[in-house]
Amino acid sequence: MAELKVFAGRNSKGLATRVCDEIGIELGRARTNLFPDGEVFVKLDDDVRGRDCYVVISTCEPVNDNLMELLVFCDCLRRASAKRVTMVMPYYGYGRQDRKDEGRVPITAKLVANLITAARADRVLAMDLHAAQIQGFFDIPVDHLSATPVFYDYFTSIRHELGDLCLVSPDVGNVKVAESMANLLDADLAIINKRRLTGDSVRVGNLIGDVKNKTVLMFDDMISTGGTVVEAARLVMDEGASDVVCAATHAVLAGPAMQKLADSPISRVVVTDTIPEAGRCEQIKDKLKILSVGEILGQAITRIHNDESISALFERTAGAKR
Repeated sequence: MAELKVFAGRNSKGLATRVCDEIGIELGRARTNLFPDGEVFVKLDDDVRGRDCYVVISTCEPVNDNLMELLVFCDCLRRASAKRVTMVMPYYGYGRQDRKDEGRVPITAKLVANLITAARADRVLAMDLHAAQIQGFFDIPVDHLSATPVFYDYFTSIRHELGDLCLVSPDVGNVKVAESMANLLDADLAIINKRRLTGDSVRVGNLIGDVKNKTVLMFDDMISTGGTVVEAARLVMDEGASDVVCAATHAVLAGPAMQKLADSPISRVVVTDTIPEAGRCEQIKDKLKILSVGEILGQAITRIHNDESISALFERTAGAKR
C-alpha cells in the first residue's frame, strides 16, 4: 500500500478518512484554498510521483465549486507525475441532466464527463448514479458501485421492528431497485406513478399495490427537495399504511426539504454519508439515520489498486436506477 495515496476535497474529509481507515493508510496531505476572487488553489504536501492516487470529492452543493476543485485536483496530481489518478465521486452532481427530454436543453451530465476526461483522469469510481447510462458518457473506465449492501445490513438488523414490510417505489424509474430490495428483505412491492412538474414540484398519482397495515419502506437514489417522498408518504398513509420509512443513498436535501420531511408522516430517514451532513439536518435529527459507504469505497479502491476484480462488491445489490 506504500504506492497508494488517497486525498480528499474540502467537503469529503470525513468520508475519505473512513475510506482510509478501511484500507489501513493515512489520508494524503493536501490543501485547498480560495483566492480572494474565488479561484480554487490546490497544493499537495505529499510526494505522489509514480503513485496510484485517488481523490474523494462529492460534487454536491456548492456543485460548481466542488466540481472545479475536483478538476484542479486532477490537474495538480497529473503535473506532480502521479502514475494513475482516479476520481472517487460518491455523489455525481448534474447527474439528473442526463438526456434531452425537451427541445433546447443541455445534457450536462455528459459535459461533466467530458471535463473530467479532459482533466486527464484515468478512471472514475461512483456510487449510485442517478441513471446507469451515465457510465457510457465517459471515455475512461467507470466503476459504478451500489450502496445497497449498507442498507441491506442495516434493515436486516432491524427487520424484527419493521413487521409486515412493503417496499414502495416512489416513481416508475426506480421499480427495478425497489423490487430487488423487496426480494432481499422478503417484503411486498408497491409502485406509485409520479409526474415532475418543476424542479421542486411533483404530482403523485395512483398507488399500485396493497400497503394496508404495513410498514412502508420507500427506497430511492436521492432525496432532493423532498417533494416525491413526502407526497408518496401521505398517499400510502391515506391507503392505510401503519408507518413510513424512507431510505436514499444521497441526502441532497435542497431548498425546503428539511421542513417538508420534519412535517411529514415519515418516521425515519435513512441516508448515507456520500454527501456530508455538516449540521444541515438539525430539523430532522430525531428522524435521521446516517450510514457510511466508507467500507465499500475502501474495498473498491484496494481492489482497483491491486488490479483485482470488484465484482464481489456487486453481490447483494439492487442494481441501478434506470
